[in-house]
Amino acid sequence: MHPLTRRACHLYRTNARILRRSIRPNSLASSGSITQGLRCHATVVSHTVPSLTLPCLEAPDLTHAENLDHVGRISEQLERSGMLKVSLGFPDEDSDYLKRLLVSLHRHRGHQLPISHSATRGWFWDVRPSETNFQAKNHQARSETMNEFPWHTDCSYEDPPPRFFALQVLQHDRCGGGTLSVMNVDKLSELLSPEARSALLAQEYRITIPPEFIKDPEQKDIIGSVFFTNPSNQSTMIRFREDILTPLTDRASLALVELKEALLKEEVQAHSTVHLKSADLPKGSIILMDNRRWLHARNDIKDPERHLRRVRWDACPFETVSV
Repeated sequence: MHPLTRRACHLYRTNARILRRSIRPNSLASSGSITQGLRCHATVVSHTVPSLTLPCLEAPDLTHAENLDHVGRISEQLERSGMLKVSLGFPDEDSDYLKRLLVSLHRHRGHQLPISHSATRGWFWDVRPSETNFQAKNHQARSETMNEFPWHTDCSYEDPPPRFFALQVLQHDRCGGGTLSVMNVDKLSELLSPEARSALLAQEYRITIPPEFIKDPEQKDIIGSVFFTNPSNQSTMIRFREDILTPLTDRASLALVELKEALLKEEVQAHSTVHLKSADLPKGSIILMDNRRWLHARNDIKDPERHLRRVRWDACPFETVSV
């Protein structure tokens, strides 16, 4: 282990008691049950709402990325719950499995191919701490820091935004940090007033494009809504990242305040949130998520060598998407 990593881990362990108190009791525990070929890797049990589970598929070799049964299970699980883990049974530092899987989803399941991250980056973005070597040249992305990253949807500033994203774990945080938390948007929206939900559905928000992700120098922001209700099943979808979101009307401002307050409520944390630690997403894991039905966040990174790789795909209009 790199000397910096050893020092970081030592500092972290001296504060382990504090960290354990900060992790809520619904952090994940593994389960070995099998459901329709999917292993429910992790379950959060609540007495008031259905259990939140992280289904898991195995990919023993690279050919699974083009196996129609495997690809079909991934597509169906993303449609059903919007969250899935794949455990790779082979080394894949170049993310060849993800590349082939996304092409298979495009060919056989109608998914749009991945979007580029910026004017200089293609499909993939490396999520790892960096103090000098930024992927966007002169701008450090928030994902390139060791700081926490509060609740957000990926790429909310894109028009149209990607429907799905995946994170491949190339090196998990060996010091106990970097927990990925995910929150169910439907359950969150149930805690909002009708007035707030109505305002969040209106295109009364300016969403600023972070400088590291600008593709067209002439476009620095977009105007849109935070919520969208799917007409086919009435589920709530979201695009939200507080630090780049500006309300343009009084009702939009009040609704945003109510949404931010709801994110902090204990009821939301207890019954709609799943915490995925390094033990749940070790090296060789990939988590695939519906970017609009789940918010996600991470706490502070403790291991300077933590390394994930991100890809976003199936960009389609926020106003007309159907699940």
